[in-house]
Amino acid sequence: MEFEGTWHIKEMSQWDEDYFNMEVQAYIEVDSHNSGEFQFGLVSGSIDGKIVKHLGKKRFEFSWDGTDENDPASGRGWLQIQSDNNNIIDGEFIFFEGDESTFIAHKYE
Repeated sequence: MEFEGTWHIKEMSQWDEDYFNMEVQAYIEVDSHNSGEFQFGLVSGSIDGKIVKHLGKKRFEFSWDGTDENDPASGRGWLQIQSDNNNIIDGEFIFFEGDESTFIAHKYE
């Protein structure tokens, strides 16, 4: 699966690098069972998703559940491959009734 692996988040539209890399290198990780985990800034959680077709491209859409500064948080998101060699993705995290932020991430080898 082309989405499987750990992806280091390099840019976010809503937050700067000082925030999203505050505790750890921001990342999203997808395993072979279409689940995984993520952390950026003080937001972390687990994901559960599936591959869908969107505008003629494969896209991984997911729901997430976790915490934001130790308060319960949840939402949804998506990611898709942006480079020919499958090492750059873009996507979006959407908080339930809250913020949303697009992001760009690079595959961690």
